Amino acid sequence: MTTFKLVMPEHLNHYGFLFGGNLLKWTDEAAWMAASIDYPGCHLVSVAMDRVEFRKPAGDGSILRFESRRVRVGCTSATYGVEVFRRALHAAGEEPIFSTAITFVRVDREGRKQPLPQTPG
Repeated sequence: MTTFKLVMPEHLNHYGFLFGGNLLKWTDEAAWMAASIDYPGCHLVSVAMDRVEFRKPAGDGSILRFESRRVRVGCTSATYGVEVFRRALHAAGEEPIFSTAITFVRVDREGRKQPLPQTPG
């Protein structure tokens, strides 16, 4: 699944670059949306994020593209790989700036693990 985000001044840190916490939040949201589309009606919560390494900065006006895809499925969990690409304002191309894998677990309303459906939606 592909999603996009525009980096605005309120997303920047005191050095003028995208605050890492915002990128982590958007990455989690992108993966959660992909998982929720694959498993409609399931209550999914993030339980793990793999290696976090910010490879390149993003500045004001950058357009970020998030590519999320399912990479592993367990009994109660699914892991989604997310790659983030940056297109600088007025630039023709884009480059990778971040990637990780996020694991989601299906839970009931009380927070207890539940099996995922055998076939995703």
